[in-house]
This record gives sequence, C-alpha cells and structure tokens, in this order.
Amino acid sequence: ELMESLRRVIVDNLSNGLYPLPEEAIGVGSAFEGWSPREWDGVYRVLVPLSPPPGHTFQLEENSAGQMAARTFSVRVELVCTCQREQQGEELLCFLHHSQKKLQWKPKPSLLRTLCTGSYLDAEKTSHWFYELVKSSWLQVPQSDSWHLEVQPCSRSCKLWLSQGQRSLMVEVLFGVRQGDSDIFVVSQTAEAQKGSSRTFGRSWPAGANFIPSTAWPETHAVAEVKFFWHIARQVPCERLHLKCLQVSTCLLRGTGFSSSVWKTVVMHVLTTVPLSRWSRSEFAERLWGTVAYLGRCLQLKRLEPFVLGTKRLPAGISVPPAMPGLELPNLFEPLARDPAAHREAMHAY
Repeated sequence: ELMESLRRVIVDNLSNGLYPLPEEAIGVGSAFEGWSPREWDGVYRVLVPLSPPPGHTFQLEENSAGQMAARTFSVRVELVCTCQREQQGEELLCFLHHSQKKLQWKPKPSLLRTLCTGSYLDAEKTSHWFYELVKSSWLQVPQSDSWHLEVQPCSRSCKLWLSQGQRSLMVEVLFGVRQGDSDIFVVSQTAEAQKGSSRTFGRSWPAGANFIPSTAWPETHAVAEVKFFWHIARQVPCERLHLKCLQVSTCLLRGTGFSSSVWKTVVMHVLTTVPLSRWSRSEFAERLWGTVAYLGRCLQLKRLEPFVLGTKRLPAGISVPPAMPGLELPNLFEPLARDPAAHREAMHAY
C-alpha cells in the first residue's frame, strides 16, 4: 500500500516529462512467497516495472546465453513517431520529425540523454534517478505523516529504511522491464548478485556478478515464482505445508553449501511431480524426505534444471515469452559436472 502511494505521487510528478513511468510494484522473494530461509536478510524486495514514456519504446537484446541460468539483456531505447498523438489535449513533440528549432523552443529532458549510455537504458543511472525522485516526492505521500524515511542509494537498486516508533523495515526497490506480456522480466539487480561469491553448490549467477556492465539487465523469474507459490497454496490440502517443507529443508542443511535458491528449485520440481493431494499434514515427513531424495538424484546425475525456464508444468495463470519453452535448459549443477572435486565435496555435504 505504501509503495503504491509513493508510485502514484511519482507518476503525477512525471506526467509532463519524458522519463520511464513506474508501474505497480510487485513483491518478490521469500518474504512474499510466504516462507523465510534461515539466512534471510530481513529486506523486503519489490520489483517496480518501468514502461517507456510517449515517443519511446524498449527493445530487449540478449547479451548472453548458455549454461548460466541468469541470462542478461540490454534495453535499447528507440524513438517512435508521435505526430498523430496527443497527451492531455496537447500535441506531443515528435523527436523523429519535429524540427530542432521546435524542440529547442519547448525543451524537455530526453530519456536518451539522461538515463541511457549510448542507446541503452543504464541500470545505475536509473537507480540514481529513482533515488532522487523518492527524496523529492516523499512528503507528498500520505504515509509520510506516520512513517520516517531514510533513502539509501545503491548502484543498481534503491533501499528505503522506514521507521515508525519501535517498528522498522527495509525495502529494496529493484527496477525491471517486462518481456512482452509475460511474467518474465529483466531486472536492475538480482538477489544472487547481492549475496556475493560465497561457496555454494549450484549457482544461478557467476562469480563477480556485481561487476556486470551498467547497461546489462539480468533476467529474473522471481515474479513467476511468486505466482507459482500462490497458485500451489490454493491447491494443496494443507495451505502452507509446501512452504514448511521448504523452510525446514533450508534449516536442516544450514552451512552445507546448498543455497536456499537450490532448495526452492528442488521443491518447485517436486510440487509438479507429486500429486498435490498428497501434500497433507499426515504426509509431511514423507514429502520432506522426498525433497531431500530428489536433490540426491540431481547430485548423482550432476544436473539440476531451473524450474521456470522451458518447463511445461507452469500453471495456466503464469505467462512466459513464446520462445522460452524451446530453450535448451541450463544446468545449475554445471560446476559440479565440470569439477570432480567439487562434486565429491557436494556429495559429502549431502
């Protein structure tokens, strides 16, 4: 509710500009999926989709593919003709066809000159732009009367520290561009990149991910995963049993090198292979052991596929780009397949 109030104020302040327009924020990650891993950092992450302003389009260009689950894209900003369009009764300036004299007579900030590097949307410039927007807009938000806000800029996101008496919470705002009409986004910063390069078995992001170019936007399936867990909660006999299974699994193997993202991937696969009618309270131990056993089989095969990419088992309400089902699935355990010593270490940890 607070993020939506802030967004509406920001959109009102941007109504006469040529900047990206923030859409309704989407909660992502475990805090919004309904569970908390042992190592949860207490930060509520929200993804704010950005839509192009009038006269502009966003075109996604893939940068990398292959064995890493997290592909990266560049967001090319292109100009489109607005000669026949009006906004609030006023003729829109067309950056393609209006004369330079007219453009100079009615100067407006250009997205390409402010938030782009070359022709590509810059994640770091976008983050700084939003940081300044929040600072200048906060006092217009109704909740500012009861909440104190401190804004912390980050290179690829924006952190909001909110306090109200003894209550406090940290919200991290990520920025994204939707792939078509799907639930798959390219995002300014991934959760994997934020966690650094600690040793884990099964990584969806390469070491050194914090040093990717500012015009590279990693792909994320976080929105699709949240929707998947919401769908499952409505189908299983015991609403939160699958989340308890996930939470207990991550706690049991704390310190073994298996990240919570690996466990979440395993649980999502198991949820589509075991009938949902069997996720009852009386079968909790069996479901928990089945999850651990599924991981064991993946380790023996040295292969774990990401759940959303290319799967044919997604519920009907979750949309992926048309090309995704035909993609060659990456292997989250590729490092174990290439390194016998790492595989032996993972089997020992298991």
